[in-house]
Amino acid sequence: MNQLVLASGNAGKLRELSALLKDFGYELHPQSAFQVPEAKETGTTFVENAIIKARNAAEHTGLAALADDSGIEVDALQGAPGVYSARFAGVDANDQANNALLVKKLTTVPAELRTARYRAVIVLLRHSADPSPVICEGSWEGMIQLEPSGEGGFGYDPLFFLPTLNCTSAELSAEEKNRLSHRGQALQQLKERLSRGIK
Repeated sequence: MNQLVLASGNAGKLRELSALLKDFGYELHPQSAFQVPEAKETGTTFVENAIIKARNAAEHTGLAALADDSGIEVDALQGAPGVYSARFAGVDANDQANNALLVKKLTTVPAELRTARYRAVIVLLRHSADPSPVICEGSWEGMIQLEPSGEGGFGYDPLFFLPTLNCTSAELSAEEKNRLSHRGQALQQLKERLSRGIK
């Protein structure tokens, strides 16, 4: 079994990615199992931050590393919060504070101009000095509504409205969200790359 380190301690991500990778002969371990310090996310793009996190995990463990970075881009805010999605309302902000700030910034923006998308990037580094990382990306188009609805998901999901489904992503089942979402698309790309064999 090939060993891989996940540049995250997120139990949900670990479960989701472990299930996918197991089929391809990879065993995934969280970086917390190796006491890997958190990487400083100094990149200005999702790709840069994912590579920074993967390289950090690979350097500290000597293993191939997998990392992801994701967030939401709102057109009326010139793509913000983007890479700052998790800390939009401050370094220690929670989902509630981030959502409240997003609503506040969009209050005067007409509904039809509140277009947005979720983006996800998954990066696989074979080793810490890997010059050509495997990069998989997904994006999911929607709109921002000002009233939250739905109990599922996390982050901006209660505000992320999907016109084609007439609901927010927080109102989808976990299975449906995983199939349609930005992360689901990036994971599907990773699966295709793994099935062709990563050299």
